[in-house]
This record gives sequence, C-alpha cells and structure tokens, in this order.
Amino acid sequence: MFNVNEYFERKVASIAFNTAVQSATVGVMAPGEYEFGTSEFETMTVVSGALTVLLPEQQEWKTFTASEVFTIEANKKFKVTTTVDTAYLCTYGQ
Repeated sequence: MFNVNEYFERKVASIAFNTAVQSATVGVMAPGEYEFGTSEFETMTVVSGALTVLLPEQQEWKTFTASEVFTIEANKKFKVTTTVDTAYLCTYGQ
C-alpha cells in the first residue's frame, strides 16, 4: 500500500510507493522554505512549478523547473524554497 507523509505543518505532502526497480515518492510543496535530510541517494524531478535549491556544500541557490532533475547524496541536508505550489517525484538509490 501507499504511505502518506506530511511535513512542515502540512505544507509538504508525499506519497511513497515502489516502482519496478526502486522506491519513490511523489509529492507537493506549498510556497515556503524547507530543509530536508537524506538517508540514501535521491534523484528529484520537478513535475510542475519550480524549486529553488541550495544543494549540500554549495554557496549559490539554483532553480529547477518542470522536467528538470537534481540529485543529493546520502546523509546530506539541503534547502528548498518555492513561491508556487510545486509537484515533484523523488526516487531513491542509484
């Protein structure tokens, strides 16, 4: 079955599921600034909207729009900000 998670006072919600090859989540973020931590390698794809991201060990924020992808190594923290409702797909592992 699906596992539904809500974070940051319900401003971020995700549904976890398993693909044929790896686990994944699909979710939405309301406008705001958030900090996430990883427990394994993650690939984030923006589905709709835009995420401005401060990746680990980087000094400059970078904006990713629909269909753009970024990755985060395991056991890292990263910051995300969005000014519009944004949907994403996150897959875990390499």
